[in-house]
Amino acid sequence: MPETATPSVAVIGLGSMGFGMATSLKRAGLEVTGCDVAADAIARFVKQGGKGANTPAEAAKGAGIVVSVVVNAAQTEAILFGKDGVTETLPKDAVFISSATMDPDVARRLAKQLEASGRHYLDAPISGGAQRAAQGELTILASGSPAAFSKARPALDAMAAKLYELGEVAGLGAAFKMVNQLLAGVHIAAASEAITFAAKQGLDIRKVYEVITASAGNSWMFENRMPHVLDGDYAPRSAVEIFVKDLGIIQDMARTARFPVPVAAAALQMFLATSASGMGRDDDASVARMYARMTGTRLPGEPK
Repeated sequence: MPETATPSVAVIGLGSMGFGMATSLKRAGLEVTGCDVAADAIARFVKQGGKGANTPAEAAKGAGIVVSVVVNAAQTEAILFGKDGVTETLPKDAVFISSATMDPDVARRLAKQLEASGRHYLDAPISGGAQRAAQGELTILASGSPAAFSKARPALDAMAAKLYELGEVAGLGAAFKMVNQLLAGVHIAAASEAITFAAKQGLDIRKVYEVITASAGNSWMFENRMPHVLDGDYAPRSAVEIFVKDLGIIQDMARTARFPVPVAAAALQMFLATSASGMGRDDDASVARMYARMTGTRLPGEPK
């Protein structure tokens, strides 16, 4: 049966995605408390009319829904079960929505551990970027029990333009997200290779962008990321390190399954090289800069 009372929501992690998700929840009329390791992120959310908390336990006290928007499984586990974690205060029958990209086996383990304590776990990785998070128009790839979906529904409705309900057990959402990340990482690496190859040929890369985005070789990542290269703007919308992590998870999953992923492996090496050169925290389109520096190719904004 759907929930009738309006629950309070705690958002743990007020980075570019989490802040937008928190503001979308607040705009939908929910009472939202934000928590982050950075005090200025909490202060920014409070300035916009939200509530602030210094620890996950403080944020989760009395909450019906916790939305966790952190980087990886280790941070998710710490938020759940570490010192000042949400399970110290989260009411029984509340739901924890996990948005981090992680190995499906880890998602299943965390869900089992939380559900044993009388709370619900929704495996719900996200896609769409910071702008769509702020607009409440994310794609959410979710799996969990019917009770978890029911409890989470007010938050899901506020945050998502597309909600995929992928099954009744945790881990399915995570597995779908890893397929997406395999493609996303490969497409960014391929787009970066192509635009830098074009520059090496002496082509006008703005004209290359125009032609390719109207041609069969286009991809969503080429169209979305290559303007960063054209503008020489590598302020992080999604950092290189995200794909070092995610393509690394794919390698681990593939090795366990004895499934070859040579194209994803090649893309991972390019992200690793980009990170090793000091660009790990920069925008993931920085893979193009790595290609350029390896080959002596000039890109906009790069030193001669």
